[in-house]
Amino acid sequence: MKAPKKYSLGQAEPFTLSLSFLSKAMFPLPPPSSSSVLLSLPTSPPLLLLPAASSITPPPSPLRFRRWRRRLPPAAPPRCSPDPSPKGTRAAAAAAAAPAPSPPSSGCNGKAEELSRWTLLWRAAKLPIYSVALVPLTVGCAAAYLHTGIFFASRYCVLLFASILIITWLNLSNDVYDFDTGVDQDKKESVVNIVGSRSVVHFAANTSLVLGFMGLIWALAEAGDLRFFLLVTFSVLCGYIYQCPPFRLSYQGLGEPLCFSAFGPFATTAFYFSQRNNNLLSGLSPTPLTGTILSASVLVGLTTTLILFCSHFHQIEGDREVGKMSPLVRIGTKSGSEVVKYGVWMLYVLVTVFSIFKALPVTCTVLCLMTLPLGKLVVDFVVENHNDKIKIFMAKYYCVRLHALFGAALAIGLLLARDGPTTLLPRFSWPNFS
Repeated sequence: MKAPKKYSLGQAEPFTLSLSFLSKAMFPLPPPSSSSVLLSLPTSPPLLLLPAASSITPPPSPLRFRRWRRRLPPAAPPRCSPDPSPKGTRAAAAAAAAPAPSPPSSGCNGKAEELSRWTLLWRAAKLPIYSVALVPLTVGCAAAYLHTGIFFASRYCVLLFASILIITWLNLSNDVYDFDTGVDQDKKESVVNIVGSRSVVHFAANTSLVLGFMGLIWALAEAGDLRFFLLVTFSVLCGYIYQCPPFRLSYQGLGEPLCFSAFGPFATTAFYFSQRNNNLLSGLSPTPLTGTILSASVLVGLTTTLILFCSHFHQIEGDREVGKMSPLVRIGTKSGSEVVKYGVWMLYVLVTVFSIFKALPVTCTVLCLMTLPLGKLVVDFVVENHNDKIKIFMAKYYCVRLHALFGAALAIGLLLARDGPTTLLPRFSWPNFS
C-alpha cells in the first residue's frame, strides 16, 4: 500500500497540520497486520481504521415467525407380520406341522374387527337386497303397460308390499337354516346371532310368508288370471328348495339356477299377468305371453343371479367347512371373477340381440347401454379384489346397483315405447268374492 504523503512544518498549511495532528491523537495507528485495512486519503493522513470483512460480526437475524400448519392425522399402524418362531425347537416343529390358520379379517394378532351395532343391524337388514322385489314387479308391469296401455296402481302397491314380505321370509329363513348347519355360527351380522333366539326369527319368517301370500291371493282375485298365481307360487317354491330342509339345493351348487328361474321367468312374467283386466265386459282379451316379457325376464334373472353369485366370494372357506358346495367353492375366486366378467358383458350383448330381433324396443337398448360404466365398474372391482376377503364383501352391493339401475332403464324403455292410448286405474277396490 502506498504510504501517505507527509508534510513538513514549512510546507504544510495551518489547517492541514491541525487536521493531521488531531487525527493522530484521536486515532493512533495500530501495528500493521493482515486482519486490518488502512484507509487513507491521498493527500491526508489516515482518518479511520476498520476491521477486515472476515472479522465483522453479522447483525442478528430477524425474528422468524412459525407458520401455522394443519395437524396431520397420525400415521396408520404398520401391517402386522407373523411372529418369527425360533428354529430348532419343539414349538417351531409343531407350528410347521400344523395347518396354517386363516388370516383374520382385520387387526393384529388375530383380533377381528369390531363392528358397531348399527353396522351389524344395517348388514342384517340387507335393505339394498330388497331391490330384487322391486325390479321384477316394475319391469313386469311396464311390459303389460306396453301391450295393453293399462296400469293398476293399487295392485302394484299391494304386490310390492307382498313381495317385500316374501323377500323378508327368504332372508330370515336363510339365516335360520344357515345357523342350524353352522355356516353362520361366527357371522356377527346374522339375525339369529343378533336377536339371540332361533325360534323368534323363525316365527317372524313364517309370519312374513303368510302375510305375503295374503297379498298375492288378493291380487289373484283382482286380476282373475290363474297364470299369475301359478308362476308366483313356483317362484316361492324355488326359494324354499333353495335353502330349506330337506332339499337345501344351494348346498349342491344349484342356488344360482334357482335364483335365475325364481326372479326371472317366474316372478317377472307373473307380475306381467297381474295387470290383466278382470272385467270381461270391457272387451279386452287376456294378456298374451309375448317375446317382450320373456326377453325382459331373462335380463332381470341374470342381474339378480349376479348378486347371489358375488355374495359368496368372502365366505368360501366357511362354505367349504360345512360342505356347502357353491359354484365359487368348486371353481375358486379367480375363475369366479371371469364368470362375473363374462356375465356382465353377456347382459349387454343380450339386450342388443333382443332389440335387433324386435323382442325389445329400441328405447330399452339405448337406456340399458347407458349403464355400461356401472357394469365395467362391477367387473373391474371383482377382478382386482377377488382374493381380498374384506374388500370383495362389497361386490354384491355393486351388483345390486347394477341390478336396480339396469332394471329401471329396462322399465323406462318399455314405458316410452308405448304409442297407443293409456289408461291409469289408481283407485283401490276390494275384490268381490261373491
